[in-house]
Amino acid sequence: MTASYRPGPFAAAVTGIGLVTSAGVGAAATWRGVSEAADAPSVLRRPELHGLPCDFMYTITGLDTRAVLGVATQRLMDRFSQLAVIAAREAVADAGLDPAVWDSARVAVVIGSAHGGLPFYDEQHTALTERGARRVSPKLAPLTVVNGAASSVATDLGARGPSQAVSTACSSGTVAIGTAHQMLRTGACDIVVAGGAESVCSRLLIASACQLKAVSTRRDDPEAACRPFDTHRDGFVVGEGAGLLVLERPAHAAARGATVRAHIAGYGASSDAYSAVAPDPDGLGIERALRTALADAGVAAADIGHVNAHGTSTVANDLIEAMMLRRVLGEHPLVTSTKAMTGHTLGAAGGIETALTVLALQHQLVPPTVNLDAPDPEIPVEVVSKEARPGAFDAAVKTSLGFGGHNAALVLTKA
Repeated sequence: MTASYRPGPFAAAVTGIGLVTSAGVGAAATWRGVSEAADAPSVLRRPELHGLPCDFMYTITGLDTRAVLGVATQRLMDRFSQLAVIAAREAVADAGLDPAVWDSARVAVVIGSAHGGLPFYDEQHTALTERGARRVSPKLAPLTVVNGAASSVATDLGARGPSQAVSTACSSGTVAIGTAHQMLRTGACDIVVAGGAESVCSRLLIASACQLKAVSTRRDDPEAACRPFDTHRDGFVVGEGAGLLVLERPAHAAARGATVRAHIAGYGASSDAYSAVAPDPDGLGIERALRTALADAGVAAADIGHVNAHGTSTVANDLIEAMMLRRVLGEHPLVTSTKAMTGHTLGAAGGIETALTVLALQHQLVPPTVNLDAPDPEIPVEVVSKEARPGAFDAAVKTSLGFGGHNAALVLTKA
């Protein structure tokens, strides 16, 4: 990092990570799956999607939520909330925190989700139309609301500080972490559990995405369907998962002798004010968010060594984002999209991918963009493909774009 970098006084300390993804259950397993890319991603055909042009999605395997949470607790939560609670427990344990003794009024929760419990809506609509109103579950509202994950995590941890849900489409997880960063800055709390959670195996949603031509229809080779920055990309593939961080005021982390993994040094957000579904074709919205995050962190563009890009595998998004990154950061950062191993987890993506950026900083290793067989010659940045690449970087960026023009960027620095 160049001498232009001066750590800001309000950087949030990342002291814990929790991950549940199709690449692995737990942070260590997810990092191994994403960085080594040794095993094919868990892209499975789903019976709920039978007959649709896209009938597959990235699916978490090897996780029995009933065994982890208990039957009674599990029944009180939709799957996206269950994943959030499991990730939160891991993050808190990783941070060395004990909810039984912390000052619960100084612990906040901020979790992003784009759709909440949408699959349960599908199920209950079928019950209503086929069996009548008396067959609709009274748990519909509490299980499906977008704030369900934040509420469930706060309840499970006994966190009695501010509890918030963020829903800014596919940038929700990143905005949640940025919001947590701001909360710590204002002194509203000492600790925030923040990130994103999503699980949307919804026939209605996927059918709509097919009509919008947003998802890949590569049914003959689902495991290779998600191919960010590749010439033959044709849309994203939905995934499920949760990624949560424990963030603390640096003084709080230092006082208890916590191990700091990295810092959230800067945050920026913007609106395209352009379209309900398409990004600004010039990438001006996400550029504003990134430049704001750099200024907030006090980090120069030349200091950024790695970018975990939004990189959805859609034709327009990948090109627009890559051109923006070249314009703002130049050609030197090593860019990756980890969605080819986790799927596009929508509102959870920013949480999962920020956690992976923390791990990239710690390990000084940039995960590969798998399925990148024919790099698009119009992509003007250096995208790491096939194998992880070692680097030497002290600062990294996470970018996110969401339907409706919701943009967010984070600058992370080594501890």
